[in-house]
Amino acid sequence: VQLQASGGGLVQAGGSLRLSCTASGTTFSSYAMGWFRQAPGKEREFVAAIEWSGGTYTLYADSVEGRFTISRVNAKNTLYLQMNSLKPEDTAVYYCAATTRSTPRRRAYEYDYWGHGTQVTVSS
Repeated sequence: VQLQASGGGLVQAGGSLRLSCTASGTTFSSYAMGWFRQAPGKEREFVAAIEWSGGTYTLYADSVEGRFTISRVNAKNTLYLQMNSLKPEDTAVYYCAATTRSTPRRRAYEYDYWGHGTQVTVSS
């Protein structure tokens, strides 16, 4: 399974970005998917996750609840993270990940495959 994240960049506080993660080499719809992030000097942390079918079963970190939205289009093998009302503390490298479990998970060790990450920088 290969995962490629894209869509990061530099944005001012209060702005928006949409991250994408394209999967190849697998049946994308077989996996629940998640987004994690890692800021300099900090551990990787959970951001959001979504069930395999792309339905309503989603999970969010408290720090992004109400600002970020995770979604997926299985026909396009693509996962998204819409990020609104961005804050400087959202600055990090964002990673997408896939788990063979059907339900979304918060813990990094429950994910089997990882993409390389995309940098998001929010200026104040």
